[in-house]
Amino acid sequence: MSFSRRSFLGAAATSLAFTGFSARAQEEAVEAETYLNEVQGYGDLIPDPKGMLDLPQGFRYRVIAQVGETMNDGLLVPGKFDGMGCFAAGEDKVLLVRNHELSVSDIHNGPFGLSQRLMDRIDRGKVWDFQNGEVPLPGGTTTQLYNLKTGRTERQHMSLAGTIVNCAGGATPWGSWLTCEETTLEAGLEVGKDHGYVFEVPAAHIGLVEPVALKGLGRFKHEAACIDPRTGVVYLTEDVADGLFYRFLPNDRRNLAAGGRLQALGLVDAPEGGDTRNQEEKSFPINGWKNARWIDMDGVDNPYDDLRRRGHTKGAAIFSRGEGVHFGKDELYFTATAGGAAGSGQIFRYVPSPAEGQAGEKDQPGKLQLFVESQNDRVLDYADNLVVSPWGHIIVCEDRYSDTLRNHLRGVTPEGKVYTLGRNVFAGNSEFCGACFSPDGGTLFVNVQNPGMTLAITGPWATVKA
Repeated sequence: MSFSRRSFLGAAATSLAFTGFSARAQEEAVEAETYLNEVQGYGDLIPDPKGMLDLPQGFRYRVIAQVGETMNDGLLVPGKFDGMGCFAAGEDKVLLVRNHELSVSDIHNGPFGLSQRLMDRIDRGKVWDFQNGEVPLPGGTTTQLYNLKTGRTERQHMSLAGTIVNCAGGATPWGSWLTCEETTLEAGLEVGKDHGYVFEVPAAHIGLVEPVALKGLGRFKHEAACIDPRTGVVYLTEDVADGLFYRFLPNDRRNLAAGGRLQALGLVDAPEGGDTRNQEEKSFPINGWKNARWIDMDGVDNPYDDLRRRGHTKGAAIFSRGEGVHFGKDELYFTATAGGAAGSGQIFRYVPSPAEGQAGEKDQPGKLQLFVESQNDRVLDYADNLVVSPWGHIIVCEDRYSDTLRNHLRGVTPEGKVYTLGRNVFAGNSEFCGACFSPDGGTLFVNVQNPGMTLAITGPWATVKA
């Protein structure tokens, strides 16, 4: 076929126009995408045909628990799933201890059903507190025995009752879960006791545990906790815009109820307090390190809800909404959900002193690093719960509340580069939370807070590309 010059020029113009349209379409598609990877990680997300969870090629998930299911104790799985710990339970089995971030107003989303029809199934002597002296408060924890080999739940039951706003927590080296109340609600018209405490739930316990508030760990808006297995020191986050980062030096590392010293982290180069938020002024460079000092706190039962303010006065550093914390190999990581100039979140790394909590600590102080600060909400947005994976990457849950944005599971390499592991297709208050790995490293468990489900994710974890 022969072409005239006019037809050739017309075809070329059409081709260029199409190329321009294609480029614009690609740009719009990129702009419309919900995430950006700084490194490849596991590759692009594949839309889920079931419309629940988008994962990279080769990964799959199973829904292993849902709100409203009837448990073995006859109660219902409560709503607002949040922090969670995973514990070995014999060959091919694990125990998951799961928080429920229910407040007093969520009473009908609790374990007793509408009109509290199942309330008589519970031992009232093992309930921490009641609404109006009658109805057990709806928060607490549930425990699930899950078979990794069969993919089936073998048992579920309520394990802590009568607490509220159980947000995150942390696993202990001796096989229990520290569940944290993210509230400072006072005893009064609705509730009979003060709230804002940490409670311990042994993972292997069947039925309700005796609720004991670990008051030495302080009363404040607790978020999460982790323990250095070498020293027994407990590290704690506080979820407020001007919160502190705490540590607890226990008198007996296997009995946290025996008391100890609560301290708050300050920065050696900022004796007037120190502000890590990098918002009004950028005082903490990304990847920068600062020496830490620890400040004794008094009045930790905090009847006036002013613990953090008293800490600021003493020289404790400010963090913007401390949330997830997890101990890795000789160091820990924690998030500040709203920190950074963009307000999209920060991840800090703390390396304890060789003499952590001991007399020689001042000469060899622990060190705090601003490990990640998000500059773009499509890279990382509102980092919340996190877990250090068996291969050394951090897995981070996002918890942005939005009717238009989506929450993601992110991976962070040891170099601080972020990639996307999963996308929650639900909008609104539908955060990822509770990420934890099975002891063999083959399964990542994670919660979706609303509509309320626990997922087990498996796949080619070893293929990650940094």
